[in-house]
Amino acid sequence: MTSGTRLVAAKRGQVAVWHMTDGPDRAEVEALTLGTTGNLRAPTARVGRTVLVGFDAEAWAEALP
Repeated sequence: MTSGTRLVAAKRGQVAVWHMTDGPDRAEVEALTLGTTGNLRAPTARVGRTVLVGFDAEAWAEALP
């Protein structure tokens, strides 16, 4: 799914963090990262080895240098 090693997804106040080496549940990842059209939710960014999907101020502040 992604070339990052960590995925942080935020949706409606819920923030989930997965380490991609753990093999997260695909359905859970899709539910939090995909919008109604099937595209990745916005904003989406890759910062180093972390992929951020959706907006959570604390998660973005932690990931950005």
